[in-house]
Amino acid sequence: MEFYTLDNILAQCPDCQYYMIIGGRSHGKTYASLKYALSNYVKTGERAALIRRYYEDFKGNRSRFLFRALVENGEISTLTGGKWEYVYYHAGGWYLARNELHGKQVQRVTEDFPFMFGFPIVQMEHDKGSRYTGTVTTVIFDEFMSRTGYLPDEFALFTNVISTIKGMRTTVKIFMLGNTVNRYCPYFKQMGLTHVKDMRPGQITVYRFPMDDGRETRVAVEYTNMLRAGEKVSDEYFGFDNPKLKMITSGVWEFALYPHLPVKYRPKDILFTFFIRFDNELFQCEIINLTTDDGIMLDFIYIHRKTTPLKFPQTELIYDTEYNPAHNYRRRLTVPVTNAEKRILKYFRAEKVFYQDNSTGETIRNYLEWSATETQT
Repeated sequence: MEFYTLDNILAQCPDCQYYMIIGGRSHGKTYASLKYALSNYVKTGERAALIRRYYEDFKGNRSRFLFRALVENGEISTLTGGKWEYVYYHAGGWYLARNELHGKQVQRVTEDFPFMFGFPIVQMEHDKGSRYTGTVTTVIFDEFMSRTGYLPDEFALFTNVISTIKGMRTTVKIFMLGNTVNRYCPYFKQMGLTHVKDMRPGQITVYRFPMDDGRETRVAVEYTNMLRAGEKVSDEYFGFDNPKLKMITSGVWEFALYPHLPVKYRPKDILFTFFIRFDNELFQCEIINLTTDDGIMLDFIYIHRKTTPLKFPQTELIYDTEYNPAHNYRRRLTVPVTNAEKRILKYFRAEKVFYQDNSTGETIRNYLEWSATETQT
């Protein structure tokens, strides 16, 4: 396995404001970005910022040992010409540091000012008017993709953090790093990145968004390639029949195991049909009631992709995240209004829902998580 570097994306897209880099875990995305930030500081004196979602993400060893790999590989000493040996974290900032022997005591010596600052998104209101404004030209948003959910209105909070950090500078580069833990990410939609889910490992795509004054916002997206040409990843520690491990061994999107259709059914077994539209995909959901040859009564929902146009879009029950005033549209399945909607929700709560494949199950899981969030992202 080759470890990731920023060489390709910076060479192909040197003038972008945003660099979104996604791929498998432990591939070197964070290492490469931190090295870039430190190298840029040593060369230019321009500082960096690290963004994470919560204040707790900066506590403990996650921040204390953030630069450990670069220290152990001698990168700190190499980049600073031997002047500094390691990185010291204190009170939301990372400082270049070294140890000096004074008599019989070893003392830590650090620079007077951090070369990188930490910004939790949830603390955005407290960081407005920060004294760091205008000193940062490299921003790293680590683990921007989540499997457990996002903050309410997170994209707006994120852009406010960026506004605070960059000040009036137009040379700021923003690196957004994500593991392929979830194909659904609100940042894709909010930023107009329409084809991220369809990208192949090793591919780089640039999105350009013109502005009224002639300028444009540019976003380069790279799906990192964990494989050398002609090689296959083989790791005997992760050979289990579990699709989640594919993200570790090959960097593909992580899926959980979801229950598939337990029995075949006929059209007459369908009691009711409704639809879910989410993340630019449409799914047909059928309430099935049948009796097997053994006399066992089965009652469940089966969900599969809808590949043909809706036959009765003005009357069929459609769950859609977009606002629609039509009487047959609903946004949140977890907030039922009619008796039919209450019955649908009971199937999900009773875990009597089956899926065409794991990808379908993963998308519906994300929809239900979105639906259950009181304030939507």
